[in-house]
Amino acid sequence: MNNFEEYDDPELYDKENESYLPELPLLIKWASKKSGTIIDLACGTGRVTIPLAEKGFRVMGIDVHNGMLEKAQKKSTVAGVNIDWLQEDCTNLNLEMKSPLIYTVGNSFQHFLTNEAQDGLLVSVNRHLEEGGIFIFGTRFPGSEELLQPSTEEYWRTYQNGEYKVDVSTISHYDALEQIQHYTTIRKYKHVSDEIVDEKRTNISLRYVFPKEMERLLSVQGFEVLDVYEDWKETPVSNDSYEMIYVCRKMR
Repeated sequence: MNNFEEYDDPELYDKENESYLPELPLLIKWASKKSGTIIDLACGTGRVTIPLAEKGFRVMGIDVHNGMLEKAQKKSTVAGVNIDWLQEDCTNLNLEMKSPLIYTVGNSFQHFLTNEAQDGLLVSVNRHLEEGGIFIFGTRFPGSEELLQPSTEEYWRTYQNGEYKVDVSTISHYDALEQIQHYTTIRKYKHVSDEIVDEKRTNISLRYVFPKEMERLLSVQGFEVLDVYEDWKETPVSNDSYEMIYVCRKMR
């Protein structure tokens, strides 16, 4: 499995995610303190990249998925903003530049499933940050409620897609040895009569990192953790959190 199934339909991805922008205020706060090109890693269809560019910041979007980048390019053209979109592997970036601020959102950190992939990402970020540059990213908090989800189908949410109502549910299985949650997302497309006319299933695997493990990982790779929040509103992280938002500074 290439772990891309959730991203192979950029149109669907945007319908489900485009209006969700909790990260923007915190990113603008830090971007306003810096000058130079900001890098959005695993930028997808530009959900956050384009709004930042519309605020006047110079932004570069990088992703490994060509289909998502093609959609991002079309959207930025329509929006009238100039963004460099690059297809590269985030674990092995090769850019002839350094940035004052690099970020990755949408819990993209969890897509790096092995120790080697996590190290590759952080080495790449560090190498492309200016001295004292800032790296901001989020990842789901590995609490018991998150990890010990039942392996049976669980309803998540419903949204409207044109003439269809879409019921979304998930099935999950946590591999404690690998710290990886394996998800199947089920989308049931229904007419107004509630008759199911189509069903689509996608799979994705996500790596979880525990707080002390992350602290050591970042330190080893040359980062100082400035703050850890439970959300993008800068609420301090707690035992009951669902996310960990890291603000880090390159130290070496």
